[in-house]
Amino acid sequence: QVQLVESGGGLVQPGGSLRLSCAASGSIFSIYTMGWYRQAPGKQRELVALITSGGKINYADSVKGRFTISRDNAKNTVYLQMNSLKPEDTAVYYCNADWQPLSYWGQGTQVTVSS
Repeated sequence: QVQLVESGGGLVQPGGSLRLSCAASGSIFSIYTMGWYRQAPGKQRELVALITSGGKINYADSVKGRFTISRDNAKNTVYLQMNSLKPEDTAVYYCNADWQPLSYWGQGTQVTVSS
């Protein structure tokens, strides 16, 4: 069992930055592929970025060059640095821990990009 707690969301102006954190507890963090997903109102949840246990990283095309995912296995934490934020980045951001067939989700943190 893994418990995930996201933090760092909020209201930011277009062009601004936020750093999301996801703290994990309850299992061996380093073995999990960690991902950030988001869901905007009326839309399906979509992958933003993920990082495997070996450090391989994938990004959605819409965030490449603006967002950076990283993990600190010593702190059981995964981060999402979001720069050059756009209004279309507005969504609830969810942290995911995946080690098939197990998959765990956090409760989500709201990110709103608006002037």
